[in-house]
Amino acid sequence: AQLVESGGELVQPGGSLRLSCAASGFTFSQYRVSWYRQTPGKERELVALIGRDGDSTMYADSVKGRFTISRDDAKITVYLQMNNLNPEDTAMYYCNAIGWRDIWGQGTQVTVSS
Repeated sequence: AQLVESGGELVQPGGSLRLSCAASGFTFSQYRVSWYRQTPGKERELVALIGRDGDSTMYADSVKGRFTISRDDAKITVYLQMNNLNPEDTAMYYCNAIGWRDIWGQGTQVTVSS
């Protein structure tokens, strides 16, 4: 079972990024998937969550209205569309799938800076 994140990069404030989380080795459609982020010295923070049905979503207050989580079970991928980024969004972003197992990716770095 594996999750691989991609899409993180350096972006200017106000810019947008789309992160991808590609799954393999497990029945992806039966898992709830979340995006977390973490900066050095701080605890990992839940950013967004999407249910198995793809209709149930939840967002941290700090990203509501700016981030959108979605899933494509045919492509076994979850996305995090991030708009209007600000420097406080700078972090390592991790994908997590919860079902029969608790699976984590290796993370992708997002840096928001001018």
